[in-house]
Amino acid sequence: MAPDAAIDAARAGRAIVYPTETVYGLGADATDPDAVERVFELKERARENPLSVAVPHVDAALDYTRPTDREERFMRRFLPGPVTVVVERRPSLPDVLTAGCDRVGVRIPDHETARSLLDRTPPLTATSANRSGADSVTRVADLDGRIRSGVAAVVDGGETPGIESTVVDPGRGVIHRRGALADRVDDWLQAEQ
Repeated sequence: MAPDAAIDAARAGRAIVYPTETVYGLGADATDPDAVERVFELKERARENPLSVAVPHVDAALDYTRPTDREERFMRRFLPGPVTVVVERRPSLPDVLTAGCDRVGVRIPDHETARSLLDRTPPLTATSANRSGADSVTRVADLDGRIRSGVAAVVDGGETPGIESTVVDPGRGVIHRRGALADRVDDWLQAEQ
């Protein structure tokens, strides 16, 4: 169960750290441009490098995205899971989240605590809870001090596996980053051509 303090903070537009089945994530209301901007600041991330959005299930993703039939089939096959699926975004997601692009990465963590949190918050940014260029965080104890002091709540879910998600655009048949389940994603893309 996600702590109420983290839920309240996310609802108020403040940043939080939360566990996933890959690494710890840095989350803030993905529909609030100011909250998204704070995530970029905490990570010291270039604004032209877009963030993904995390939601609790595929039906929730459809409220913020416009996947094609093929893309939705892919989402329903691989999510929840350690895969980030790039699809067309709806206008309810701000330009700052996607660096002005018309597509957004969607994450549905296969992690009970993360989904419990996402069930009770707005969609959250889905990006690793580290400063840009630093190693991803797999334990709360390894959080960078700047990030720890800049977030309103940290949800400790124990140690995470540390394998990044595979980032894939199934509509275009492109894997942008190989990570967990990359071979299965490859197989699906080949079979569904």
